[in-house]
Amino acid sequence: MYDIRPNFIIGFHGCEESVRDKLINRPNEIINSNKPYDWLGHGMYFWENNYTRAQFWAEEKKNNGKITRPAVLGAVIHLGYCCDFLDSKYIRLIQHYYNSYKDLSDLTGDELPKNKDVPNDAHNDKLLRILDCAVIEYMHKSISDTWEKEIEAVGNSLTKVFDTTRGVFTEGGPAFEGAGLFEKSHIQVCVRNPNCIKGFFIPREEVEFPQVDSTKYV
Repeated sequence: MYDIRPNFIIGFHGCEESVRDKLINRPNEIINSNKPYDWLGHGMYFWENNYTRAQFWAEEKKNNGKITRPAVLGAVIHLGYCCDFLDSKYIRLIQHYYNSYKDLSDLTGDELPKNKDVPNDAHNDKLLRILDCAVIEYMHKSISDTWEKEIEAVGNSLTKVFDTTRGVFTEGGPAFEGAGLFEKSHIQVCVRNPNCIKGFFIPREEVEFPQVDSTKYV
């Protein structure tokens, strides 16, 4: 009953300026990430309502020599049928698929992937989420396979394929000494169904807006 997220969100994607401009001009040419360490599986990634985090991410990529002109792309996103790890229901779901994935790995004799730290990460945040990505992709494939089998057998299916995946992450060091808040905490959205992206935009800079002194009219 509550699986469909009815609202729109604003997402921000840090990237090379040329990538931003290409998507503004040719918005159907969606660029998905298919890296084995993607935190929420494969798809197009956005920081939810977090322009500053997207900007910092792009600037970090420039400092590391990965891009030359950092930019931020905005998007209007409808989450649709969302595997939302802020919802306890989906934590239980991914636990189920982890157990299934582990059983399969034990059966085939394959070593279970592990999340790993990147070099020089002082906070040991396990930024390479190889295990998480493998389990999430295993979940998506299992659901998709069930959907296809039901369609082939009876022409329809009650199985629903996820449009998006969403999660909250605590990252970086404490915001201040003794804090339970962390410098890089954020909500991340991975869009699998490109139709959930309703449009792209170049974010505006905020301008000063004069405030009316209401006491003058009393």
